[in-house]
Amino acid sequence: MDVAVIAQGVMLPFLGMSLGAAMVFFLRKQVPAKLQKALTGFAAGVMVAASFWGLLQPALEESSGLGSLAFVPAAIGFLVGMGFLLVLDTVTPHMHMDMQEEGPRTGLPRTTKLVLAVTIHNIPEGMAVGVVFADWMTGGSGVSQAAAFALALGIAIQNFPEGAIVSMPLRAEGMPKGKTFLYGVLSGAVEPVAAAITILAASAVVPAMPYLLSFAAGAMIYVVVEELVPEMSEGAHTNVGTIAFALGFVLMMVLDVTLG
Repeated sequence: MDVAVIAQGVMLPFLGMSLGAAMVFFLRKQVPAKLQKALTGFAAGVMVAASFWGLLQPALEESSGLGSLAFVPAAIGFLVGMGFLLVLDTVTPHMHMDMQEEGPRTGLPRTTKLVLAVTIHNIPEGMAVGVVFADWMTGGSGVSQAAAFALALGIAIQNFPEGAIVSMPLRAEGMPKGKTFLYGVLSGAVEPVAAAITILAASAVVPAMPYLLSFAAGAMIYVVVEELVPEMSEGAHTNVGTIAFALGFVLMMVLDVTLG
């Protein structure tokens, strides 16, 4: 198995996040409200489509030998993934990307809480990339190399606006551009780490692959429902977020079908 190929796929989302964070050097201090709605909706659309075509569908295919009970691994993994992010989201002090506080109250600075929020959201994305590459690496029937790269590319594309969304509020809080960029990059660094850990764990428990695929899907959907959809649906310009959601969903669907 070509380790370099896997490394490229694992690093793609991190590259997208880093490029997005670099927008702090080119944009004004704040992202316009309408643009933020569009970026958030687009990211949500990509994640929903990736969760189904890139994760849940392969999980169901690999469980097809169970017949009418083929849904069981996917259902269990999905719910456990949602629960895992719920616990992580509850116990970690953080802020929503619109700077509304969430999680337990602590003495941490607002900027630190915002970085923690994005870091939490990047964990399931890294897990998703890791598990699809692990499935391909171990010869699973549900994921091809092209399909694994399609999911990694889709997450990288949606990470670009996410990188800008996290870096621009930090800049608006008065943080220097260089430090803001560094924080944005560091928040995305969790993705290749989570992917590498998932690959190692999944390779050791190949029979559990359908559970792991759906676990990553559940974790990603939690982020969409808990964070992204409320942000794109509140206040003005909600139609912009809805349109962007549709575009992100279709883009990820096209990537998966054409490359997978």
